[in-house]
Amino acid sequence: MLQASTLTFLRNLKKNNNKPWFEKNKSVYLAAKEDVEHFTERLIEGFGKTDADIAPLQIKDCTFRIYRDVRFSKDKRPYKANMGAYLNKGGKKMPTAGYYFHCEPGSSFVAGGMWMPMAPELNKVRQEIDYNFTEWTKILGSRAFRKMFAGGLDQTDILSRPPKGYEADNPAIEFLKLKSFVVRHPLTDKQMVSRSLLKEVIATFDAMRDYVHFLNRSIE
Repeated sequence: MLQASTLTFLRNLKKNNNKPWFEKNKSVYLAAKEDVEHFTERLIEGFGKTDADIAPLQIKDCTFRIYRDVRFSKDKRPYKANMGAYLNKGGKKMPTAGYYFHCEPGSSFVAGGMWMPMAPELNKVRQEIDYNFTEWTKILGSRAFRKMFAGGLDQTDILSRPPKGYEADNPAIEFLKLKSFVVRHPLTDKQMVSRSLLKEVIATFDAMRDYVHFLNRSIE
């Protein structure tokens, strides 16, 4: 579970996203950061028993700075109003598929897969889906996967036409047109501070384990 104070800090930060307020509440931020890092450590330890790719990870491999890079953005708010951790083979700097935990009051979730991979990785994933479509559909059609991700893969990033080299009547075309391969499971604020949170997140990770491994096999 996370502390209720962590969610309270993020709510207040969203309303007061400026440096003077943040500096005044720096100690509260550090406590929230420690809370999320402690939860991430438990995630690594717990899920690492199931997925050997996750076991070697350290906190620095998985967590993110709260400071936004505003140099090239019209949005000049200096801080992210969320915290999270990305658990993937080799760490967050590697282009591998993985598991993501997102803490944001009112918008928390667990997700997994690959978001906007670069062209070399994207082409490899498409090829693997095309070559092994039966296996792909079996993974996505498993009871655990469908129960946890009833909406299937996110359709936000998708081509309007078939990608180069694939025909419109390809049985896998709905997946081949995707530019991201992401599934998501929402978490309520009540779940975020529940004692069962760790168990819930690990169960969600486990439901997508074969899916993540398929993606990683594709690019490796």
